[in-house]
Amino acid sequence: MSSETGADGREREPEPEHARDEEAVSRFVERFAADMTEAGMQRMASRVFAALLADDDGSMTSAELSEQLRISPAAVSGAINYLTQVSMVGRERDPGSRRDRYRLHNEIWYATFASRDRVLTRWERTLKEGAQTLGPDTPAGARLAETAEFFEFLQTELVGLMDRWRDHRKKFDLPERKS
Repeated sequence: MSSETGADGREREPEPEHARDEEAVSRFVERFAADMTEAGMQRMASRVFAALLADDDGSMTSAELSEQLRISPAAVSGAINYLTQVSMVGRERDPGSRRDRYRLHNEIWYATFASRDRVLTRWERTLKEGAQTLGPDTPAGARLAETAEFFEFLQTELVGLMDRWRDHRKKFDLPERKS
């Protein structure tokens, strides 16, 4: 690797081809977080998730998140609690450290949608029971039955869609992420 001469006349190593522009990264994090918030996710959870998504190894400590996002440790904690509840982020501890590290799960979108399958199953079952309780011939019962049918259809399509995604993903030369 060759060196370059800087403005001060001293030799320095050239910057890597894909040097991070931290200001641009911050703008991306805030923009994607705003998109997720608009879709219904909690604001701080959206910001923390977007920061983890933009991190090279998808893993940060509370202090790192707090510093990058300029938020309090309490705000990080609340966001992490939400993200772990919905299985979007996991906690781990570095060997010999007392600090928690928060990491995106492998194949985060696949896992997120797959976990929604269990939610849809529960909703479908409850809606079908509700339709029976209200009476299938009543307007409310018919509405619940149609909603249950929609969720059943969605689940069937989601299974096929996820299988197709796994096949499609194989076409990419993406590095395997560690757990």
